[in-house]
Amino acid sequence: MKYIIWAFRIIIGLLFIFSGLIKANDPLGLMYKMNEFFEVWNMNYMIKYTEFMSVCMIALEIITGVAMLVGNYFRFYVTLLLALNIFYTFLTGYALYSGKIKECGCFGDCIKLSNSVTFYKDVVLTAMSLLLYIYRYRVFPIFQNAVINTAIVGASVIFSFGIQWYTLTHLPLNIPSAPWSLFHDCLPYKPGNNLWEKMQPAKDAIAPEYATTFVYEKNGVKQNFTDKNYPWQDSTWKFVSSKNVLIKEGTGQPEIHDLTLTDADGQDQTEAILTAKGYTFIWFLRQPSTAHTNNIPRLKTLMAKAAAMHIPFYVACSADREICKAFQEAWGMKDVPFMIVDGTVSKTAMRTNPGLMLLKDGTVVKKWSYKSYPTDMTLDNGNLELK
Repeated sequence: MKYIIWAFRIIIGLLFIFSGLIKANDPLGLMYKMNEFFEVWNMNYMIKYTEFMSVCMIALEIITGVAMLVGNYFRFYVTLLLALNIFYTFLTGYALYSGKIKECGCFGDCIKLSNSVTFYKDVVLTAMSLLLYIYRYRVFPIFQNAVINTAIVGASVIFSFGIQWYTLTHLPLNIPSAPWSLFHDCLPYKPGNNLWEKMQPAKDAIAPEYATTFVYEKNGVKQNFTDKNYPWQDSTWKFVSSKNVLIKEGTGQPEIHDLTLTDADGQDQTEAILTAKGYTFIWFLRQPSTAHTNNIPRLKTLMAKAAAMHIPFYVACSADREICKAFQEAWGMKDVPFMIVDGTVSKTAMRTNPGLMLLKDGTVVKKWSYKSYPTDMTLDNGNLELK
């Protein structure tokens, strides 16, 4: 039994650390997934707390994983581990059997698992954590010195919150040499991706197939119907709801399918901007009233230098056209074209509000959060250098 306990500790500990580290590089990804659950449950009042909940949940995964390996305060942490796994099993089970949540996002955007795989994984982990809970009195810390054990767990606390603070204010890390999707920007707008190409389906693409299910009620009994047999002529049946169910997964679909940039006249400028040759700046501005504006002067200096170098500079604003125009005038950016972009697209393209993106021939070169705009730039033989 000793070896089984050790094996379970190592498996669960490493898996929780791995899962937490992947999500720590993009805490907003988990926050948006939480928002999706709360919207489905009609609990929109909880959405204002989800960023805090996301950070704490990710930190708990890393800290609990480390504690499983170290064995310090094991009885407390194994109880917490069991509670987390039961909670995760409930969430993934709901996503699987309700069909209302497409993906649970347990490994963020880097490793996508189907709802069925995720659910059965959590069932196994719950069983393993239950066994560890039952035999919790047989587990002892790996070091006899309690100070060392406490220091290791304490370091994991500092690291788990520190790395999330950094990625929330400076964008997700993108370290290509990091193994197993750790510290990778896995979103379709990451540096190195050509945005226009990512918007095109493959030549042999097959569209996904959906079927609409209608729920009607008669004499207190609910029944599901298809679009071919629903009782539209029988007034004794009362319509309750409808939902689209995925019948067949599509293949070769574009990674970016909802990016549209429209100008002040409502004209679609997406293709013109994303296929332009040379360098292009796009400043993503989501919710102008709550955007971080402490580095606006530095940004306006870049705008002026870009104009002098004939480098296009656009603002992708996710608000009503009149609101965007009001902020354009208030910030003294009348000469900078403001484009309207969907708020969900903006959240995916740029995790901070606001943030700057540099394209070259439509390919993302680099992204900066509002904390780290370049202070200067020079154009030498067609190569743009930023400091």
